[in-house]
Amino acid sequence: VQLVESGGGLVQTGGSLRLSCAASGRTFSMYYMGWFRQAPGKERKFVATINWSGGSIYADSVKGRFTISRDNGKNTVSLQMNSLKPEDTAVYYCAVTKSPAATTIDYWGQGTQVTVSS
Repeated sequence: VQLVESGGGLVQTGGSLRLSCAASGRTFSMYYMGWFRQAPGKERKFVATINWSGGSIYADSVKGRFTISRDNGKNTVSLQMNSLKPEDTAVYYCAVTKSPAATTIDYWGQGTQVTVSS
């Protein structure tokens, strides 16, 4: 299984970025796909997940600003990030899991850096 993220970069406060993750190597119909992030010196934290039928869960810190979406035919998951804040700066990781609460992760991507300047 391989997860490949793209779309990170540098953006000013209030700006937007869209992250994408392409998954390959198996069928992901029974899996949740999602995103975590890890800021420097901090633990990796949950951002959002989405199930096969489009049901999604968000961390409180990103609700109303981030939108997760999924294309089952292409095995991709995306994260539209709007109204970005400096505290959103982190390495963002794509994740695939069978756990609805994403307490255990079956597969991780390599990560993509998002930097929000103030």
